[in-house]
Amino acid sequence: MKRLFLYLILSATTISAVFAQKDNDAKLILNKLSKQYRSYDAVKTDYSLTIDNQQANVKETYTGTLITRSKTNKYKVIAYAAGTKKVMQDIISDGKNQWTYLKDANEVQLSAADNSEEGFNPAKIFTLYEKGYKYIYTGQQKLAGKTYQVIDLTPEDSKKTFFKVRLMIDKLKNQLYSAQIFDKNGSKYTYTLRAFTPNYKVAESAFIFDKKAYPGVEVVDLR
Repeated sequence: MKRLFLYLILSATTISAVFAQKDNDAKLILNKLSKQYRSYDAVKTDYSLTIDNQQANVKETYTGTLITRSKTNKYKVIAYAAGTKKVMQDIISDGKNQWTYLKDANEVQLSAADNSEEGFNPAKIFTLYEKGYKYIYTGQQKLAGKTYQVIDLTPEDSKKTFFKVRLMIDKLKNQLYSAQIFDKNGSKYTYTLRAFTPNYKVAESAFIFDKKAYPGVEVVDLR
């Protein structure tokens, strides 16, 4: 499951000579998206995540909710079991600590928040591209009457397990619609925003694990 959510935040591209430098058109679009996102105090998104690997005959879709306050690196992720509204996992961070709740084990793992570039940080999902990626604008795509700008990202670190991230950005709303991650093992992970609420009103307590809300939970301190 940890691997699953790592893909979820790549929030957010074949490796070839065309990616030798960063594309100016892509940069303008991404900077506009980042600027708008940074203007919000907090954001709530309802998402779906589809995992597709034709060789392994695997295709699963998960849904959930992500709440982020990027200025302070705070976030809350709620993931549901495939095809249900049954909570499967919660990940909560106040910017200093991270709590990962595993429902099946009724256990929460407490660790120090990793705010590094390589760390798991959903608060940075909309600004992922700013460090460690080359990017190129591949054109527009129409879907269900809407126009999306398509940008491909390539990680500068060739050791990463994925080789391409394709972003689709709603041209009219200047809002991320989807991110598709292409893994070197043949899997594709498609993260789609089903709803987006800017300047979402959320209490600071939402970013702190409340043990009382999880009867009988075992806390494992890994710090």
